[in-house]
Amino acid sequence: MNTPQITAYLKTYCGWSAGVRAVPTKYNLAYTEKDIIQNPAFRWEMETKSGQPLSPCLEINGEMLADVSGEEVEKYLIDHKIVQSSDVQTDVPLNAPCATEQHESNVKLNF
Repeated sequence: MNTPQITAYLKTYCGWSAGVRAVPTKYNLAYTEKDIIQNPAFRWEMETKSGQPLSPCLEINGEMLADVSGEEVEKYLIDHKIVQSSDVQTDVPLNAPCATEQHESNVKLNF
């Protein structure tokens, strides 16, 4: 299997983003993370490439997966024979929203 080129457009703190982060870790795949909260230019880049504002988004070998969960990313990787299915468990759910506490807390932005 060839090493995929993966760019992940994720939020700093987000259940969906945590689930997406867990998939490359599970399969030991390198990826470039672009935090759309810490860097608004990455949000603009994501929206331009995906044609929509929702995250997380992953670009895998030039194909954009928009507004996806970790489960959807894993299925894509398996279906496109980038990885073989694995029963390894992740530290976080692959398909879960942010906890209410995360939405009610302040997010520190670094500019």
